[in-house]
Amino acid sequence: MFELDLRSRKPIYEQLVDKLKELIMNEVLKPDEQLPSVRTLATQLTINPNTIQKAYRELEIQGFIYSVKGKGSFVNPSSKTKNQVKIAEVKKELEKLILEALYLGVTSEELVELILKLDATKKGGDLND
Repeated sequence: MFELDLRSRKPIYEQLVDKLKELIMNEVLKPDEQLPSVRTLATQLTINPNTIQKAYRELEIQGFIYSVKGKGSFVNPSSKTKNQVKIAEVKKELEKLILEALYLGVTSEELVELILKLDATKKGGDLND
């Protein structure tokens, strides 16, 4: 599925959260798709099941997955619905990063081009389509 950097200063559960969010946002993991069980993923990644459980709990709090008792964890189909608090946080962070990029000399045209490229990639298309 993916690999984690065990030498990174970033905690393993955070790396796992980031990787799973990336898979969900890029629609590699589809809405209502079941995630691997805690035990299975722990075996595959050779890490403690408690670490997997902590990552799944964090993803559930953030609204990316949901759990069904006795069945497992699934990708939340309502992740498409606008979570206003999360959107506000992301916009605030983006504003900081954009201001820093502009300060460092990145042009607004380059930023727009990057956004369009990312948007095309997200939709599975190509910028030159």
